Amino acid sequence: MKNQFDPRKLNRRDFLKLGGGLLVAAAGTSLLPRWSGKVLQGVSPASAAAYQSPAPTIYRHLIGSDGWISIPMGIIMNDLGAQLGPDPLAPAGRTTYVFGFRDVTPLDGGPSKPTASTTTNPLILAQKGHVQHSAPLMYFDENDAIQITLSNLGLAVRPDLTDPHTIHWHGFRNATPLFDGVPEMSISVGRGADFPYYYHPTDPGTYMYHCHNEDVEHVQMGMDGVVFVRPAQNKTGNVAGAPVARYNGGASTAPLGYVYNDGVALSDPRSTAYDREFVIFLNEFWAQSHYDDAHIQVSDWSDFHADFYLMNGRSYPDTLAPNGGGTNMSTGDLIPPPGRPDLESQPLSSLIRCNAGDKVLLRFVNLGYTQPAMKLSGIPMHVVGKDATPLRGIGSLGLRDGADTSYYADTIYLGAGESYDAIFTAPPKTGVGYDTYLLFNNSLGALNKPGASGLGGQMTEVRVYAAGTLSKQSAPNT
Repeated sequence: MKNQFDPRKLNRRDFLKLGGGLLVAAAGTSLLPRWSGKVLQGVSPASAAAYQSPAPTIYRHLIGSDGWISIPMGIIMNDLGAQLGPDPLAPAGRTTYVFGFRDVTPLDGGPSKPTASTTTNPLILAQKGHVQHSAPLMYFDENDAIQITLSNLGLAVRPDLTDPHTIHWHGFRNATPLFDGVPEMSISVGRGADFPYYYHPTDPGTYMYHCHNEDVEHVQMGMDGVVFVRPAQNKTGNVAGAPVARYNGGASTAPLGYVYNDGVALSDPRSTAYDREFVIFLNEFWAQSHYDDAHIQVSDWSDFHADFYLMNGRSYPDTLAPNGGGTNMSTGDLIPPPGRPDLESQPLSSLIRCNAGDKVLLRFVNLGYTQPAMKLSGIPMHVVGKDATPLRGIGSLGLRDGADTSYYADTIYLGAGESYDAIFTAPPKTGVGYDTYLLFNNSLGALNKPGASGLGGQMTEVRVYAAGTLSKQSAPNT
C-alpha cells in the first residue's frame, strides 16, 4: 500500500503550511525549544506517583483576536500597484493589520480570582478586534502555580477565518503535552471557546510565548510576546549574604532582583543582581502578508522579506514614547500613552532610563526570522544568561553553579527564537539632564522607514541621569 495525495483537500491553510515549511527550514528549527545544556533526569515511579502539582494561585486571562497598529511609514506599493501601507482599510491613526493577544485579567477580577470557565463578560467580549502588539508582557516567580485562560474571540476583520489559537511557552521545560500549545500534540482553542493552561515554572530566566497554530502566519501577524520567571533567590536571598530582593519586600538598599539563583555575594563578579529591568522584544513584519490577511488574499511565504523591524511592537522614534496607561475599567479598552492615541495598541515603551551606577538588566528576545545584532554604543554589557539558562558550567551535582562562562560584549547576536540576559552598569553622570547612549540593531538594514527618509526600526535610547535623580523602579520598562 502507498499513500495517496488528494489534491481536492489542498486548501488555503495547506498553502500556508508549505510556505511555512520553507521558512522553518531556513531558520534551522528556530521555533523548537532550546535546552542549552539542561539534562532531563529520570525519577522513580514512587516519586512520580507521590508528586502533585499545586492548585493555581495566580490567574491570567488572555483573548485572541485581531486589530490594527501604527508604524511610521510612507506610502508602500507592491509590484502590482496595490498600496500595502498604510493599509486602505486601516482606521484613522493606524497603518497595519495584525492578529494578537490582549490581557483582560483586570476585567475579570484580577490575578487572584479564578477565571470563569466560559467568557460572558460584555467588556471582554467587546475586545474582539482590539488586541495589542507585542503581546502582553507576563512574568511570574519560580514555583508559582499559574493558570492562563485563553479565550478565542474570533477575528473582526476576517470573520470568514475560523482559525484556532494556542499559547506555546517557548522553551518551557516542564510543560505537559496537554498545556504545551502545539496543536498536533495538545489542544487548540476554537473560535468562541475558552481553555485554561496550567504552568508550574521551576527554571528562572527569559522565555517567549506565541500561538503555535499555523505558527508561521500567526507569529508573523503578531501573536507573540515575552514571559519571564524570577528566581526563588529574590524571596530568600542566599547563603553567601545576598539579601532578599526589593521585588519581594527587601530593604531599600537591596537589588531590585536577581536574574538567576546565582548563590554568590553581591560583590562577586558572577552576581546576577540588578537595580532596573527592561524587556527588549524584537520581531519584524512583512507588509504584504499583513495586507493579504486583511484583504482576503493568500501569501506565498517563500517570498518573505522584512519591511518593518520592531522593538516592543514599535518602530523608532515611537520606541521612545511613554508606556500606555493600562486598562480603562469602564470601557475595557487600553489607555494610550499620553498624547499618542495612535499607540493605544502598542503600550510597551523601549526607552531605558537609569541613574549613574545602576545595574540595568536587559532581557533580549527575538521571535523574528532575521538575526538582530543589538549594539549598545559606549557601554559594555555583561551577558549572564541565554535561553533561560545561566552562563555557568555544570558543577558536581549537575547544577549550573560551575565555572563562569559569562562574557562582556557591546553587541549581542540573537538567532530566531533565542533570548539573552545582559546587565550593564550605567556610567558616571553629573549635572542636570541626561547622557544619551544608543541601543540599536547594528544590521543597518533594520533601521529604516519604508517609503520615507530618516531612521526607524529597532533602535532606542539609554538615558543616564546623575545618581539619585530617578526614583527606584518597581516594575519592568518603567
